[in-house]
Formats: sequence, structure tokens, C-alpha cells
Amino acid sequence: MTLKGKGFFIWKVKNCEGGDPQAIAMQAGRAGLTHILVKIANGTLPYNIDKTNEHDLVPPLVDALRARGIQVWGWHYLLGDNPSGEATRAIRRINQLSLDGYVIDAEKEFFTPDKKKAAQQFMQQLRKALPSLPVALSSYRFPSLHSQFPWREFLDKCDYNMPQVYWMKAHNPGAQLARCVREFQALSPARPIIPTGAAFREHGWQPTVEEVLEFMQAARSLNLSAFNFWEWSMARAGNLPGIWEGICKESLPNSESPTDICEQFFNALNSHDPGKVASLYAASAVHITSARTIQGTQAIQQWYQILFKETLPGASFRLTGYGGNQNTRHFVWTATSPQGKVENGNDTIGLLNDHIHYHYSRFTVN
Repeated sequence: MTLKGKGFFIWKVKNCEGGDPQAIAMQAGRAGLTHILVKIANGTLPYNIDKTNEHDLVPPLVDALRARGIQVWGWHYLLGDNPSGEATRAIRRINQLSLDGYVIDAEKEFFTPDKKKAAQQFMQQLRKALPSLPVALSSYRFPSLHSQFPWREFLDKCDYNMPQVYWMKAHNPGAQLARCVREFQALSPARPIIPTGAAFREHGWQPTVEEVLEFMQAARSLNLSAFNFWEWSMARAGNLPGIWEGICKESLPNSESPTDICEQFFNALNSHDPGKVASLYAASAVHITSARTIQGTQAIQQWYQILFKETLPGASFRLTGYGGNQNTRHFVWTATSPQGKVENGNDTIGLLNDHIHYHYSRFTVN
């Protein structure tokens, strides 16, 4: 299921609503949040453990949020010095807490060349243990400024990209978000983008209510399925007047908006009707895979007939994330069939008059 809507990062549970999980859940519900991202580990150590009594503060928060229908994701700050130990800790915490998703927070520690191997090792171990868990990367907003960072090693096995679009020392969140999306869409592998905006103050800088609203509206105009903010305790501390209230008023996506083409496409896939899928394509559409290129709705319909009857008969197709702008979409997906599984679906489509004009598709059946 695609992550949608509005989320907030929580750093230290005890600093949020006095550490009361029910109060956090109540405020999250009032704010219209669809998901919360809470810190669960730092390096090889668990996080949000009360040091006075070793009590884990996360499970009661998970229960309180779930009772209100709010997804709970865990985030983990990686150091990269012990990738196997960090992966072991991540797997253990995720399983203990039965999380809906997991976010990797990797930053300056991964600038040295040797950390590419560490990132690769971490991701391989994580994915071997948790192949179907939604995973996201949270890191810098402009990859062009951090070419030494192991983007490919992390994103290759992630479902989402959650860049930290903090417009510190500036006042142009919409332009920065547009640049962020543009740069990451040009990066390989591209992943659906769920940006994180600024709801904090640092070094004398803080966002205005107008800037926070501009960030959320830009996310909507870029057709992003969700966005987040950093960070709950700072947004609720009272020294950012109007920020929390402004965030509460805005939502994404608009429930009255038409169903996105990506969702229409997966509804058609799950109907197992080749004609219904082909109807989403323009008459001269091109469909490209690693094996061949075909053109025209008749050839495309025949391809889907083979997909439904021979390649993945009786399959359940799952859209796990998408993003893009008015004329393009990038989406990731999985499929389960008696014939096999797809765990790495990775497609890009271009639109013309609301129909698919070109479609690049990459997947393997295991």
C-alpha cells in the first residue's frame, strides 16, 4: 500500500506531550497525521529506552497510534562502522515492534569511500531478513552537492526516498523542493519521493507559517503521495508560533482529487483484464522492458494477456510507492502469484492527454 498523507518525525518520546503515548496519539489524530516516524535505534544501540528503568518507550506509543489508525515507522541513525551490528539491531527492533516501515537516517558518516561497502552490506543483511518491509532513506536534499554519499548502495534496496528538505538560512521551500525532486528523479535508481520539511529552529533560523504552507502546497503540485516534518517536540514546544496549527490545516493527498494514474493502473492490473490495462495507454504508446520494445495498444494488450495467463497467473499486484510531476510518474511495486514473486518492480511512465505515452518497466520473477 502506498504511503500517503502527512507524517511527523519523533526524536525523543519523553519530550513529546510529556511522554504520554495517549496524548501523542490524540494530537496526531487531531492533526490529521497518517503516519508517525519514531526513533528506534542509534548505531548498534536501541533508542527511546528509559535509562532509569530500561523501559522501552516505543511499544505503548505504537499501540496508541495504531488504535487511531495511524501507521508507525521506525527510524534509525546509522554510523556505518559496524554495518552487520547495525543491521542486526534494526531487524530486531523492527520485529519486536511490528513496524509498518523503516527509515534509514544516513548522513555525514557515510562520506568516506569505505562506507559504500558498509552501506551495501547493511542493506543486503536488512533485505535478506525483511524482503517485503517498506524501507526509506532519509538524507540530504540535493544529491549534486553530496556526490560522495553512497546513494545507489542505499536506494537500490529502498522503496522510498525521504530527503531532508530543510530550507535553513533561506525562505524558498517550494523552489528547494522542486530542485530536490528534479535531481533525485535524474538519479539512478530513482525512488518515489516523500520529502521532510522544516518544523524546527536552529542557529537563529526558523520557518514561517507561510513557508510551511508553501512546502506542503509544493508537495501537492509535484504530485507527491506524502510528506513529513521534523520534529514533533520542537514544533510543539511553543517557540514556533502557528507552525503546528498551519501543518494541521493542510492535508495530502486531497481526498476529493481524482485517482492518480498509478492507482488506476494497479486497479486495472488486479482486475486481470488486459483490455482494461491497455485502455490506459495512448494509441501510439511504447512499452519497453529489458527483453523487448513494443508499440500500440493491441501489442500492449497481448503482452498483458501473456503476463496474466503465463508469467504471473492469478497475481496480486501491489503499488508500494509513486511520485512525479504532471507528465511523468515513477513507481515501485511487488506482485505475488502461484507462479512466482516480483519484489523489485521499478517503472517509469510518461503521460500524454492523461494516457500513458511511454512505459519503461523493470522487474524479475523469482
